[in-house]
Amino acid sequence: MFAIRCHTYGPPSDLKYEEIPNLQPGPKDVLVDVKACSVNFPDTLIIQGKYQFKPECPFTPGSDIAGVVKAVGEGVSHVKVGDEVFGMVPYGGFAEEVLVPKHTCFPKPPQMSFELAASFLMTYGTSYHALKDRAAIKEGETLLVLGAAGGVGLAAVELGKLMGAKVIAAASSEEKLELCKEYGASETINYKTEDLRARLKEITEGKGVDVVYDPVGGDYTELAFRSTAWNGRHLIVGFAAGDIPKLPLNLPLLKGSQVVGVFWGSFAMQFPNENIANTMQLVQWQATGKINPHIYATYPLSDAGKALEEIIDRKVKGKVILKT
Repeated sequence: MFAIRCHTYGPPSDLKYEEIPNLQPGPKDVLVDVKACSVNFPDTLIIQGKYQFKPECPFTPGSDIAGVVKAVGEGVSHVKVGDEVFGMVPYGGFAEEVLVPKHTCFPKPPQMSFELAASFLMTYGTSYHALKDRAAIKEGETLLVLGAAGGVGLAAVELGKLMGAKVIAAASSEEKLELCKEYGASETINYKTEDLRARLKEITEGKGVDVVYDPVGGDYTELAFRSTAWNGRHLIVGFAAGDIPKLPLNLPLLKGSQVVGVFWGSFAMQFPNENIANTMQLVQWQATGKINPHIYATYPLSDAGKALEEIIDRKVKGKVILKT
């Protein structure tokens, strides 16, 4: 089979499209013939050795996949050969085949295309876990989403609206903010041309926001945290800005607010039953038209480097998909 391989940590241009041996499922594995795989911001970090974990080189990046079951290992009974599925792996998805652990492999609903299914699990799984399990967001609360036009950000906007929050979307261009409005944002902030804190004070009439969804980091983290209300929850999802920020710890004390970590991949592995329940809720919402990923572009597998560059350059709105 062919796969995208990372032989040394570095930029997308160092990746190789090459033939490697076919895979065999072990116990509790599902071997999937990959039809589509989404490209996520963590993929840009993993290939550079900057993510929370560092696979040993050479390895194949990619986590969100959809395809057809080719074989199953011992202990797998919920899917069979020939079933259409979608799932999540820590890495290995940018390939014609991938081994998916049984508890993160799900039957693909018939209304989902492979492209849509591959764009679904990480973004919506992360954002739903963040808002439901980590922030316990309540109807009527105010949610600020930073990086709101990205994959997880746009999912957070859509889910926040669905869960009854007033959503404020912050992004770097008017074009991106228009998409956020389509996905449920009632207020928008262009943080390239507007003062984030001043606008949040204006929008919330000085009360502050209840929940901050932060996949950006950098300078925006402290600005957003200073704009939280009493008992606010600041969700740390990622660091798309590149810098891991430092936060003065007197701020949580003075505001009675919380800094809350969100690592959905670890949650999915450690608490599979809870993750399955969340996934089934998301699938039900998608089936009834309440949520729907925005696919920005589709590339062939061999162009994975180009797709990763698009994300690094912050050109992407929503999701980018690789097709085998």
